Amino acid sequence: MSDEAEDLKAELARLRAENESLKKPSRGTLSLKVSAKGAVSLYGMGRFPVTLYKEQWLKLLGFTDEIQKFIKANESQLKTKD
Repeated sequence: MSDEAEDLKAELARLRAENESLKKPSRGTLSLKVSAKGAVSLYGMGRFPVTLYKEQWLKLLGFTDEIQKFIKANESQLKTKD
């Protein structure tokens, strides 16, 4: 093969590897996607995504203060996941 063909082959391999790495967010990194059914899926919290519809996310986000107060009030009973 010519040098040009070798260069193209190497570049193609590099781009394929980069494409694969972009498909998989790094562990612990949060990301969002629209599901096939039109819901919002949050990836990176655990093994499976957390999927809720728009109005459910908005309701949950409106409850943020209460969740934080609950966590603070129950801190001694709660465990953390490492």
